[in-house]
Amino acid sequence: LLAIFCLSVLQSACVPPTPFSSTFVPRTDPVSHSSSSSTSAAASSNKPPANSQNGERYKPNANAFDHKWNGSISEATDKAKKLLGFEKLMKKEKDHSKLDELFNHPLYNLPCPELQEDDWLLRLKTDAEAEDTQSEDEDKENSITNDSEWQSASEEDGYDKVTWTRDKETHPPWLQFQLGISRWELYDRKDPILAQLTHYLATNRILGAVQKTGGTQLKLLLSFPNYGQALLKPMRQSRDAETDVNLFYFSDFERHNAEIAAFHLDRLLGFNRIPPVVGRLINITTDIRDITTDRKLSRTFFTSPAGNVCFYGQCEYYCSTENPVCGRPHVLEVSLAALLPDLTLAPRRSWRSPWRRSYSRTKLAQWEKDPAYCDTVKQTPPYNSGTRLVDLIDMAVLDFLMSNMDRHHYETFEKFGNETFLLHLDNGRAFGRHSQDEPSILVPLTQCCRIRRSTLLRLRLLSLDEFRLSDVMRESLDLDPLGAVSPLLSEPHLSALDRRLAAVLEAVQTCQEKHSDVIYDDLEKYGDHQ
Repeated sequence: LLAIFCLSVLQSACVPPTPFSSTFVPRTDPVSHSSSSSTSAAASSNKPPANSQNGERYKPNANAFDHKWNGSISEATDKAKKLLGFEKLMKKEKDHSKLDELFNHPLYNLPCPELQEDDWLLRLKTDAEAEDTQSEDEDKENSITNDSEWQSASEEDGYDKVTWTRDKETHPPWLQFQLGISRWELYDRKDPILAQLTHYLATNRILGAVQKTGGTQLKLLLSFPNYGQALLKPMRQSRDAETDVNLFYFSDFERHNAEIAAFHLDRLLGFNRIPPVVGRLINITTDIRDITTDRKLSRTFFTSPAGNVCFYGQCEYYCSTENPVCGRPHVLEVSLAALLPDLTLAPRRSWRSPWRRSYSRTKLAQWEKDPAYCDTVKQTPPYNSGTRLVDLIDMAVLDFLMSNMDRHHYETFEKFGNETFLLHLDNGRAFGRHSQDEPSILVPLTQCCRIRRSTLLRLRLLSLDEFRLSDVMRESLDLDPLGAVSPLLSEPHLSALDRRLAAVLEAVQTCQEKHSDVIYDDLEKYGDHQ
């Protein structure tokens, strides 16, 4: 009787909310993804009747409840805990969403330029083109025709049997993402494929894992049954660990949570120039060691004295038994980034940044010694025309906000020439220190005194209380699956974003006091009504 009474009170006081929708996959149980379906089932079984009015508390039928309840007191307690578990979700729904308000603002909904055929990075072959090149492309995995089946040349088991046609609906999320890359942005924030892509990265079964060649630190390439791949960066240190002040910028570990946070920050700034990244918990034993075909990688696995499964791979830095990647004992936090199209399909050009650091313990770069260095850059192609200079300053603003000193190169897609955006890749050394800022990262802005009008207006918007950068960043990161484990960025890091944003706006103000041509007006084409 006591159990029935308690549950009746809880049932009437706690109404399960409707499932919320977001751009990213909702947080799920990090060990078993099947829990999300059981939660949905529990929510649907406790929904109020359709004829209930807004604001009216739902009261269950007590007679029906008495008839169905035959459990023990312990079962009643479990039931009560499940009901109380909805309180956090209810509070989140009722709370005002600054993130939604931000993305509803006109500055984040500017009309897209009309795209021509040459403005798409990739396109599907026509039937005629497919027939002409069928003999040459029959062994290539990227051959897609209207009436033929795409088949992998790999003989490995476990891949899905899929038929890809010219119909977009038949393509897996990773392919739809790659086909959606245009001259002006890497992805459309409002495209529903973004949610499908992040969900696929966070939940798909891992079929293979090998070490990625190149780079200075350990990275893996994961393969999925739908022929997609992702770039994995492992957790090397705790999220709250600050970079040692005695370390040079090129001597620090890369951080998995920095890659995730960089993607969210880039999106909040309206750039859309970082490939989607999502956090995930993996099992080192079953998801890497047992399935890898990389012999060099497999030889580096061992069990630590604490009983944790570890590996270290082969790379230039931090790949040794003294700096291993270890699970707890098998589970490991990682970041997974969507891959860009293969270089054979979409070649990319690597550009040396004019403000590249010397990467020396004793020498300074030219821009660190010459205050008028930007005058030389402005006369040098491709910075002497088009939007390349303000694109570079956009990247400098992003790097300053997340304290990334490791921007030595950037890339663009060769197909688009100089009239395109910059790819903001490799952000693993960001968010290392929250206790101090690095003004030298902002030198492209302070030396050139040039910035996009749209970028400046968004920065001002994010400095307002209604859209405070730290608040929308916290809300955005909370949508990542790893947010269920612990916050991806600590509060000091979030506070540092607001502090650095104020510094950027102050730098622009200082430029405007000295120069009259600071603002590059990229909004003029939209008219005064915007």
